[in-house]
Amino acid sequence: MVAARWALWTFVIVNLVIVEALFLTAGTGKNGVLTVAKFFGLHASVLMLFQLLLVARLPWLDRRIGMDRLTVWHRWVGFTLLWTILTHAVLVVLGYAQLSNTSMTKTFFSLAGVPASLLGMGAAAIVVAIGAVSARQVRQRLRYETWHGVHLLLYIALGLAFVHQLQETTTFTSSAFAKTYWWALWLFAFGALITGRIVMPLRRNAYHRFEVVNVVAESDDVVSVYVTGRHLDKLPAMAGQFCIWRFPGHNHWWLANPFSLSAAPDGRTLRLTAKAAGSASAGLRHLPVGTRAFVEGPYGAFTSLHRTRPGTLLIAGGVGITPVRALLEEEPAGDVVVLYRVRSEADAVLLDEVRNLVTGLGGQLHLLTGRTGEGSPPFEPENLRALVPDIMERDVYVCGPPAMTSAVLTSLRGLQVPPLQVHAERFGLA
Repeated sequence: MVAARWALWTFVIVNLVIVEALFLTAGTGKNGVLTVAKFFGLHASVLMLFQLLLVARLPWLDRRIGMDRLTVWHRWVGFTLLWTILTHAVLVVLGYAQLSNTSMTKTFFSLAGVPASLLGMGAAAIVVAIGAVSARQVRQRLRYETWHGVHLLLYIALGLAFVHQLQETTTFTSSAFAKTYWWALWLFAFGALITGRIVMPLRRNAYHRFEVVNVVAESDDVVSVYVTGRHLDKLPAMAGQFCIWRFPGHNHWWLANPFSLSAAPDGRTLRLTAKAAGSASAGLRHLPVGTRAFVEGPYGAFTSLHRTRPGTLLIAGGVGITPVRALLEEEPAGDVVVLYRVRSEADAVLLDEVRNLVTGLGGQLHLLTGRTGEGSPPFEPENLRALVPDIMERDVYVCGPPAMTSAVLTSLRGLQVPPLQVHAERFGLA
C-alpha cells in the first residue's frame, strides 16, 4: 500500500512540476489576468487526467490502495477540479473584458461565439452540473442510476476540454517537448481508463463465461448466489475482495451492484451473499440457474496481501461479515478474533459458517448484539481493549455500514493502533 501511494503521488508531483515549467517557459498571456487564467487552465487539465487515473480501476493500484479509498480521492479531486475550472473561466472573461474595455457580460457572449471558447464553456458547464449532483445533500436524494447517468457526462466534458486545449492554449504547442508531453499524458490517461473499464472486463467475461449455478436463500432477506465459469483458477481473485455484478438476462444491463465474495475463491465457483436492500439485490433470490453473469473485478485491497502481524482482529457489522467470512478461510490456525455486530442473533448472516470456521482455527468469536444507542457502545476504545487486550499487536480488518466503520476507525486511532495495521472496506461505488 505504501509503495502504491508513493508511486501515485510521485506521478502527480512530477507532472505538476513539468506543467509549472511549461507555464513559465511558454510566455505570458495578453495581460496579467489572462496569464493567471492560463495557469489555472493548465492545472485543470492535470486534475482531469488524474481523475481518469483514479477511476480507471487499474489492478495494480486497486489491489494495493482499494477502490473505496481511490473513490474518496476522486471525490475530493473532483471538487478541486470544479473550483479550478470556475476560477479559470471567470479570469478568462475578466481578462478579455479588460482588453476590450467592455462588461464581463458582453465579453462572455462574445467569447461564446468563438468555437474554441464555446467548447471550454461546454466542458465547464458539465463539470458544474456533476459537482452540483455530487454534493452530499443532493446525492442522498438521487437514485444511484440517476447520479451515475449524470456522472457519465464527464467523459463528454473531457472530450470537449481536450479539443479546447488543442485549439486555445499556446502552452500545448509552445515546443516540441510540450506537444509530445501533452499528447502522451492524454493518451496515457484515456488508455488507462479504456483498458481498466472496458477492455479488461470484456476480455475477462469472454474468457471465463460466468453463469449462475445455484441460488440459496440464507434467510428471509439474505441470499447467496453461486457463479461458475471456465478456467476460474486463472481469475486473480482473493478472499476479501468484491466484484461488480450484473445479470443481464434477469435485470437491465445498467443495474450493477458491488457484492463481496462471501467465500474464498476455490478455482471452481464464486459466491456472493447479499441482503435485500433494493430492487436489484432483492431480486437475486429469483435468479434462474443458468443465468449469464457479467462480472467486473475482482476489486479491493481488503485482503491478506497487507498483513503485517501474525495475529488478526476481524470486525464486521451486518452483511459486512461476507468478506470477513471469506478471509477466515485464509487465516492460519490460532490467533484470530472476530467481533460480529448485529441487532440480534437472528440478523447474523452466515453465523453458523463463521462460527465453524473460527472454531476450526482455534480462535474467538464475539457476537455483539443490540441496537445502536442501547447500552455501552461496543466499539468504544475501552470496550475494544477489554474484548481484545492485545489489539495493538494485531492487524485489524473492519467492514460494515459507514457509521459503524467510522466509529471503529475513530476508536482504533484513539487506541493508537498503527495505521499500517488497520484495513477497512466501505460499501458503495459513489
